[in-house]
Amino acid sequence: MSEETSDLIRQRVEKVNDMREKGINPYPIRYKRTHFSANIMADFDDENPVDVSIAGRIKSKRVMGKASFAHLEDKLGTIQMYARRDTLGEEKYSLFKTFDLGDIIGVSGKTFRTRQGEITVEVHDVVMLAKCIRPLPVVKEKDGQVFDEFADQELRYRQRYVDLIVNPKVREDFLLRSRIVSGIRTFLMEKGFIEVETPMMQAIPGGAAARPFITHHNTLDMDLYLRIAPELYLKRLIVGGFEKVFELNRNFRNEGISTKHNPEFTMVELYQAYADYHDMMELCETMIASIAESITGSTVITYQGEKIDLTPSWKRVTFIDIIKQYTGLDFTAISTPEEAYRAAESKGLQPEEGMSVWAVANEVFEELVESKLIQPTFIMDYPKELSPLAKSSDENPDFVERFEPYIAGREIGNAFSELNDPFDQRARFEEQVKMREAGDDEAQMMDYDYINALEYGMPPAGGMGIGIDRLVMLFVDTPSIKDTILFPLLRPESQ
Repeated sequence: MSEETSDLIRQRVEKVNDMREKGINPYPIRYKRTHFSANIMADFDDENPVDVSIAGRIKSKRVMGKASFAHLEDKLGTIQMYARRDTLGEEKYSLFKTFDLGDIIGVSGKTFRTRQGEITVEVHDVVMLAKCIRPLPVVKEKDGQVFDEFADQELRYRQRYVDLIVNPKVREDFLLRSRIVSGIRTFLMEKGFIEVETPMMQAIPGGAAARPFITHHNTLDMDLYLRIAPELYLKRLIVGGFEKVFELNRNFRNEGISTKHNPEFTMVELYQAYADYHDMMELCETMIASIAESITGSTVITYQGEKIDLTPSWKRVTFIDIIKQYTGLDFTAISTPEEAYRAAESKGLQPEEGMSVWAVANEVFEELVESKLIQPTFIMDYPKELSPLAKSSDENPDFVERFEPYIAGREIGNAFSELNDPFDQRARFEEQVKMREAGDDEAQMMDYDYINALEYGMPPAGGMGIGIDRLVMLFVDTPSIKDTILFPLLRPESQ
């Protein structure tokens, strides 16, 4: 903290103490607000001034002796205030003059229009509601260009509350995120899905290839895992007779942090009985296009300078064919890991020792193909080895009915024709257990209760998960997932 900032904080603390000595509570319990700035603007009538009570932060102030102007910001916008000593009285006007930028105040008064044509509230009474002790970062704007902004990216994430105060675009982005989540919920409920909740602490983590976080329940004296996915519980509900279910859920994966990954993230995951992955593709593209239409008025958006057309139907291409298209490598003609290593090395990659043919293929895809999938594309028909919960294709049992939607070079979801054969599922879990015992800590554990559920009979079903954070990245036009999460995980600062 700079010496200048420390001095400003001391001055503001002195103002708090001074108010208290005068019997003024700088943090009162309540304030009755009757109007918001935008409502005043919309309903203003020069012939009929209105008495209003407004509340918000002071964003600007100009003191001119016996009269002062200021701007107050609330959740809907900003409105000008005009305070005069003759109207407020000496005591209240003196208090008004001591207010600082960032203070939260309540103002009662009457609306009017200034000579310059600005709708304004003439202040008849004013109340301090919360003194802002720490000075806000200075944000200036000239000719539409912002400078001296609260610009340190990491500090903005750490102090999101300040970021939201001084950067209107950030507030708008998170309001947009809320609209996207609400739009997904409404879309699915109109399609007949019911919203459910499943455990976030699980005895056996399942539903994805990921390393879980571990916690401990003292009373039961047992380790539990924060869920990596709600999948296996949602499919238990399909077994139980709920034919269309979804959950807007938080998942936790003990993995790296990047512009595309946060260890705690939000997904919508859904399952539909008597559907398959083709139905899920149609649902996916229709849902995302409808959200774009409702938010932007179009199914064409601009992301990082690139026009992206979300209009259905999206391109569909197999996992094998897309690798061949961009690298020339045909993994159906490769039969041993050694051949796969050499193929990957010929493209400049260095796979880790011990990887299988299809694990190498997946690395080739992630490193050399993903970033090229700018327009919406469904990558479909994955190798069975990479998809332990998806149903095998009737045409080729070595592959499964699975797809991942890609937009702007990023995977935004995952979907299957769901595996409902308990014998096949048990065999795949057993294979995953072997992989885990061999050192793969992202391989899945055996879940006997889930097998037990399948043995009661699960109808054919399609399932899909869409990453909310990555989807929001598209609509707020940001390359970093941290800009879509209010409080992303950061290493603690040393105190």
